[in-house]
Amino acid sequence: MRPRPVEQRPIGERRREILAAAAGLFAERGYRGVSIDDIGRAIGTTGPALYRHFPGKRALLGEVLLDISRRLSRRGSVLLARSTEPRDALDLLLRGHISFALDEPSLIVVHDRELHHLTDEDNRRVRRIQRRYVEEWVTVLAELRPDEPHEVLLASTQAAFGLLNSTPHSHVLPRGEMAALLLRMGTAALLPDRPVEVSAHNEAHPERAVVPSE
Repeated sequence: MRPRPVEQRPIGERRREILAAAAGLFAERGYRGVSIDDIGRAIGTTGPALYRHFPGKRALLGEVLLDISRRLSRRGSVLLARSTEPRDALDLLLRGHISFALDEPSLIVVHDRELHHLTDEDNRRVRRIQRRYVEEWVTVLAELRPDEPHEVLLASTQAAFGLLNSTPHSHVLPRGEMAALLLRMGTAALLPDRPVEVSAHNEAHPERAVVPSE
């Protein structure tokens, strides 16, 4: 079967390809250092062809950050629905966020460095989705640390995100070892009074690792 021409791919698939290329280039060169033509060339087409999908580079940046915010929020909701109790919920949230941080570090770079380039409306939308995601974590923490005020739990969650989102600068170990390390450190940061143990076998297979509940 002959492959489809690039421009005849399904619209959803094409948009995802554009977003991935734009995120990589924005992370590598910065928003101002990337043109629409650069993004087009990265996916084997012309810059003007991208206007079929996005009205311009700023809108494309907005969609990159909105897309990852939505995906993280949806993933958090799905993981919470699977959980059986608060400790399990926190473990699943940590693992889900660690997977994102290890698999898509370019998106962390783009968010940290380029958020101020968004339109006011896109900025509000991104922050609204992110607040919802953060509050999911805070709600779980409130059940595990019932004596802590909301402000402390919120600060703890944001500090833990800083740790987990350090992967663009700290990912020097093999993926499995890095995932296990982040899981231990993230758990210790959010539950400082509870010991955490991850076996050597589980470090090699973090997707199967089980952090014991107290």
